[in-house]
Amino acid sequence: MINKELLKSTVEAAIEGSDLFVVEIKVSPSNDIVVELDSASGIDIDTCARITRDIEAVFDREQEDYTLEVGSAGLTSPFKVRGQYVKNIGNEVEVLTRDGRKLRGTLVAVGDSDDSFTVEIPVKTKAPGAKRPTIEMVPETFAFTDCKSVKYLIAF
Repeated sequence: MINKELLKSTVEAAIEGSDLFVVEIKVSPSNDIVVELDSASGIDIDTCARITRDIEAVFDREQEDYTLEVGSAGLTSPFKVRGQYVKNIGNEVEVLTRDGRKLRGTLVAVGDSDDSFTVEIPVKTKAPGAKRPTIEMVPETFAFTDCKSVKYLIAF
């Protein structure tokens, strides 16, 4: 079985000094390794190949057979770590709360000391006597644990 702690420290050493961060590292019982990374500036194939080589230098395939996949977090994948929230400040996101609400808005802040984030959500309001409603951006703060998923919203 692949030593997950050694794998994690190997990946962290490979990305040290860059703006890359680990989203998730998975190791299956059959030694299928998936390393998911993200970055504020994006990840290219050369970076993934370099990190793959760094991992393969530590884990000898002759001693233990494994498959290895190093890639970036998917554009439509839910956020898993704080760094993904920070990366997407100013972007449109979709929030699915644990109480069943599905909201769309702009991610405007991520808490420094607590595990929360703030989204500005458009709300239609109609003033008394007005013919048409106006759209007002209302900030709403969520704890990470209060959400089933938060993901980047692709709109055309």
